[in-house]
Amino acid sequence: MSTPSTPTAAPTAIVVASEEETRVLLRGLLRLHHHRVLGEADGVTGALDLIEREHPDVAVVDSMLAEGSVGDLVPESKRRRPSTRVIVLVHGSRPGDAERGPAADVVLKRPFRILEFAHALGVGVPPLAALPT
Repeated sequence: MSTPSTPTAAPTAIVVASEEETRVLLRGLLRLHHHRVLGEADGVTGALDLIEREHPDVAVVDSMLAEGSVGDLVPESKRRRPSTRVIVLVHGSRPGDAERGPAADVVLKRPFRILEFAHALGVGVPPLAALPT
């Protein structure tokens, strides 16, 4: 007789972006990759409140924020909750984008491919060469 497997809890995430359509897109991508979205913010203050209150596994942060800057958010979020992985989405090669990389766990340049996003999340996906053509 086999024993039932214990379900594992879905990884948790928050989304931080100034634009609603970006938050909708990121929320959908996170759910596609089996993450439970705990909340959303459009700036630094709301993001830090969510990180402290919800203790997410990952924070997906767009570099365009309504309040504050990613350069302030990333190090402060790591100081408050070091175990939360931070994925920063940058827009092209705007000035300052390169400086965001060292503090963030992952930096993705927009536009990105869905598989790149999955790899950034650490989701097990097949290597690109293994995908059917």
